[in-house]
Amino acid sequence: MKKIMMLMAVLSLAACQGQEKKKVEAKEETSKLPVKKEGLDMKTTDAEWRKVLTEEEYAILRQKATERPFTGEYYKHFEKGVYVCAACGNPLFKSDAKFDSSCGWPSFDQAIDRSVIYKEDKSVGMTRTEVMCANCGGHLGHVFDDGPEETTGNRFCTNSVSIKFIPAKK
Repeated sequence: MKKIMMLMAVLSLAACQGQEKKKVEAKEETSKLPVKKEGLDMKTTDAEWRKVLTEEEYAILRQKATERPFTGEYYKHFEKGVYVCAACGNPLFKSDAKFDSSCGWPSFDQAIDRSVIYKEDKSVGMTRTEVMCANCGGHLGHVFDDGPEETTGNRFCTNSVSIKFIPAKK
C-alpha cells in the first residue's frame, strides 16, 4: 500500500511538471481589487491560520501539500470573474487567463500584476518554481513554461483548494 501511495504521489507531481521558466512576466495591468479578509497576511501566525482555514486548506496553503489531480472544484470551471486567495482574499487570476491544460489542476497563463511571488522549489528532486500569494505567502501551486504559446507561454498549475472564485457582476 505504501508503494502505491508513493507511486500516486510521483505521478501527480509528474502531471504538473514542466520546464522551469527563469523569468515569469505578467502582462496585465495592476488590479485595484481590495483584499477581502482584513488582517490575514504574512504576519499571521500559524495558530491563527489553523483557526481560519480548513484542514485541507491549511495543508495546501501553509504546508505546501498538493490536491489530487482531476478532483478540484475549479479544474473544469470557466465562468467569468476573478479567482482570489482562499486564505486572505487577495485577487490572483482573472477568468480570461484560465485555460484547459488537461494536467488535472486549474491552469492560468498569467497572474494579476504583483499578486503572486515566486520561489525556487527543489522539494521533490527536481527544480520547479513555486507560486505563492504575495499578500499572505499561501502556497498556490507552481508555474511552468509549457502554457499557450499564443499568450504568455506560462502555465500556473494551481490547487483549487488554494483559490476561491468571485463571479463577475452582471
